[in-house]
Formats: sequence, C-alpha cells, structure tokens
Amino acid sequence: MRNTLLRMLAALMCVLAACADIPPVQDFDLQKMAGKWYVVGFATNAPWFVNHKAGMKMGTAVIVPTAGGDLDLSYANLNADGTCWRMTHLAKKTDTPGRFTFHSQVWNNDNDMRIVDVLYNEYALVHTIKTKDGVSEVLNKLYSRTTEASAALQQKFTQFSLDTGILADNIAILPQNAECPEV
Repeated sequence: MRNTLLRMLAALMCVLAACADIPPVQDFDLQKMAGKWYVVGFATNAPWFVNHKAGMKMGTAVIVPTAGGDLDLSYANLNADGTCWRMTHLAKKTDTPGRFTFHSQVWNNDNDMRIVDVLYNEYALVHTIKTKDGVSEVLNKLYSRTTEASAALQQKFTQFSLDTGILADNIAILPQNAECPEV
C-alpha cells in the first residue's frame, strides 16, 4: 500500500512538473540560433522512449530563422542501414521571445517549444511540451555546436530534465553518429 501511494505521488509530481510553465531564456536572439546543431541529449516522459532509447544516436538540427521571426527546423539522423530519417517543422513565433509553436504532421501532435538556456556558440537547452488527444508529454533536447558535450553540460541537461519530471532512465546522452548527406 505504501509503495502504491509513493508511486502515485511520484506520478503526480511528474504531471505537475510537466505542466509547470518553464520560461524561455531572457534576451533570446533569433539570429544567433541559426545554423547547424548536434542533438546530443534527449529526454522524455513519453512511453515509447523506453523501447527506443538504446538504438538512438546523435543527429543534426539545422535552424533557419525566417523573415517573419519563425524558425525553420530540419532534423536528420543516419540510420544503421545507411538511410536517413528526416523531419522538418515551421515553428511559429509567439508573443514571448524564445517560445515557438508548431503542429507535427509526422506525429500528429501540437508542440510548445521553448529555448530555456543557450550560449549561442556552444549549446542550447530546448524544452517542448507535446500534446496529442489531450495528453501532454515533455521532451527536452540538448543541442551542441559540436559532437561533444562537456560533463558539466551533460549534468546541467540531466538536472533540468529531472526537474521537469523526467525519470533518470529516460534521459540519454546520445552516442556519436555519422551525418546524413546534405540535400
């Protein structure tokens, strides 16, 4: 009985953390986000992640600011068979600098994405709340300008993910991977 109550309390804490309003970074600079990033960290409370985490590897994200202040996002991951998995989104700006929204055609979900911490020439910590059929999940990503993330940066990402309700087993620093060819 006690364990059941503790599990229920832990689940409630995760839900509350996922729904907490995580603000974007102060003084967000859209133009400095531009360019190629490596997705070196991935953390989510989504149930599918448990079965896929072991096979995940580092990919790339290319961010292109639009004239209207939105973000063109292009993701690419090289698969084990040599093919490339690609996905693109147009993330629309909101009234809050550093916060963007988009609908994923691939996953049929609505996304509320915030850049919560960034040193533009080094890393970006991206927090996204994904909602489908009234159910929300948290996804945190660690972007780096290089394929390496320092131990301190990995710890920062891990702690942020824990603070946003993600279990330690659902936080991954992704192994390096070859890149997809440019298209």
